[in-house]
Amino acid sequence: MPPRRYAPLLSCFVTAAAPAWLSAQTGVAPSVGATEASFEARLLTIPDTASARLMTRTLSASPHMAGTPAQAATRDYVIAQLRSWGLETWTKEYLVYLPQPEVVSAWLTTGPGSTAVRLNLDEPAVRGDRTSAGPQVPPFNAYGHDGDVTAPVVYVNTGLGTDYRTLDSLGVSVRGSIVVARYGRSFRGIKAREAENHGAVGLILYSDPLDDGYVRGEVYPRGPMRPPGGIQRGTVMNPSGDPTTPGAPSTAGAVRLPEDSLPVPRIPVIPMGYGNARRFLAKLAGPAAPEGWQGGLPFQYRVGPGPARLRLKVRSERGAGALHPIWNTFGIIRGTTYPDEWVVVGAHRDAWSPGAGDNVSGTVTVLETARAFAALARAALRPARTVVFVTWDAEEWGLMGSTEWVEELEDSVNAHVVAYINEDDVASGTRFAAAASPSLKPLIRDLTHYVPEPGGHGTVYDAWLREGLSDTSALRLDNLGGGSDFAAFTHHLGIPSASVSFGSLNGVYHSMYDSYAWMTRFGDRGYRAHRAVAQLVSLAVARLANAPILPLDCAALGGELAGYVTDLDSNLAARHWSVPTAALLTALTRLAAAGQAFAAARDSALADDLPAVRAAQVNRWLMQVERRLTRPQGLVSRPWNRSLEFASDVDNGYSTMAFPSVNEAIRFADPSTAERELADLVNHVDQAREAVEQATAALR
Repeated sequence: MPPRRYAPLLSCFVTAAAPAWLSAQTGVAPSVGATEASFEARLLTIPDTASARLMTRTLSASPHMAGTPAQAATRDYVIAQLRSWGLETWTKEYLVYLPQPEVVSAWLTTGPGSTAVRLNLDEPAVRGDRTSAGPQVPPFNAYGHDGDVTAPVVYVNTGLGTDYRTLDSLGVSVRGSIVVARYGRSFRGIKAREAENHGAVGLILYSDPLDDGYVRGEVYPRGPMRPPGGIQRGTVMNPSGDPTTPGAPSTAGAVRLPEDSLPVPRIPVIPMGYGNARRFLAKLAGPAAPEGWQGGLPFQYRVGPGPARLRLKVRSERGAGALHPIWNTFGIIRGTTYPDEWVVVGAHRDAWSPGAGDNVSGTVTVLETARAFAALARAALRPARTVVFVTWDAEEWGLMGSTEWVEELEDSVNAHVVAYINEDDVASGTRFAAAASPSLKPLIRDLTHYVPEPGGHGTVYDAWLREGLSDTSALRLDNLGGGSDFAAFTHHLGIPSASVSFGSLNGVYHSMYDSYAWMTRFGDRGYRAHRAVAQLVSLAVARLANAPILPLDCAALGGELAGYVTDLDSNLAARHWSVPTAALLTALTRLAAAGQAFAAARDSALADDLPAVRAAQVNRWLMQVERRLTRPQGLVSRPWNRSLEFASDVDNGYSTMAFPSVNEAIRFADPSTAERELADLVNHVDQAREAVEQATAALR
């Protein structure tokens, strides 16, 4: 429906649902529930498919890699939009290490005496997509090392540690070879680390058609999947932030580490499409690929080595020439009642390509949310808390913009930010997904009842149920692992964070085909997913910004974490260690009970119209709960990661590891450290519970 016809329906829908809404753990007093429901109903009417489409077309007009003039243009566009809606705006510049490529080349020799053939690594233009025929970011992996190497080829499946152990069992060594790894199952930086650690002199990363090419469906431009020439660019650096200024912001005069000491690969790395990969994978001899290693190309995969040989030549900027400015953008609406409590919603603005999905869709979500709040502010309906709308730069290189900002303003962020909502590649299909800190999961789950799903058949929650799930308890939200800008907030500082999205299987990730044409044909034809994400984010921000008591569910936090003790027991049992976890389970059970007691006390206090001054005292304690599940020294493996709740898996990069301080000690076969880390974890859980109890006391 057109927005004006849609508005009355939404208003009636949310207002009628107000009693159920108030029964959730919202932190809103009954006396203001109707006002808040009206506020949220008006918000829902503003995100618009036409607006999302126009902004997508503008922002994805060309590739806009961080550190380039095209990316500076997106900065100016975002700031102009925010200002046009009446928001207070500013930008923040950092000078970060972004060594852009000068030479990326590869040659193939198929056997003794054959002539080396230079491979065309560029992505071919496709019919009906004008951006694919325009300028493109070179086919490179950021932070791959300079080098000119020639060596036989070895196929290593997905390039994880388990794959190299399989090769060892086959008697195949990769030392001195160029290894070829499929994308998938882990972050590409882990693949580069493992290749280097096992003695490879170079790495090719390619997208196999079994994973996102013709095996999965029609390839672009006939369908949404990756064509033979499509490549996946991306960083191969594992830490977050500027590697020359670890733990400190890259501001003027920053002291920087020398280039030769940086935590980046020491071998050249190049991405390729499966069209090029086929040319040398088909020429490999050696043992047949083990079960599970066979991809979608039409021949028997073999592991090598050789007789196919590759020459890789990579040269990137060095020294001062590798330092480039990046710019975060900010828009703000100051709160009326709790201006010193901030809700931050952000998305990265940079892309390796036109980036219609990754991450113009996230940027558009932030802008549509800002536009909705700005419209209400012009009608004298401002949120109770301050809302900050951010677009981050250089996320694709290693979460640069968000990390540098949090490192520079750590004390302020810790003191003021109550929650962070992150939007990254959020509208490329119709299948709903969400991830959140456990304390925010009940809120996100509840809000799905009030947003129409993109297909027009009920609510997002209804669509969630139709995905073969009849038991509502099975509607689970993921935990936050790695790979996006929430890391600086939740993994570094312990700030509750969340993300929502709609997606589908596709093959354009980090390629030139992630374009406006692809999005309009296959990803989100009517831009209804863009609207639904913006509506859901707007509701989440509104609830977080307006509820007198922050809607953080401490009972859910303790209960979910308690469930992971069973997994911890299994990991310990696999080592045959007698390290007791009873104290941790008891501590988490007590945390959940404290959360339940707080909820009862909160509801009673809100029924009596809790004064704002007392609500602020309560919120200060609630903000401490998950911050107390961090520690200053961080994890043994990664000191920057301070959270003891969750971290990205150190051997995967994307997937989530619960209780990382303990589980990493188990993985590294260190029982004494595991026992010590377990005791420290119990202590932090007890401190978190004490913060909940202090919040309860403040209510009374």
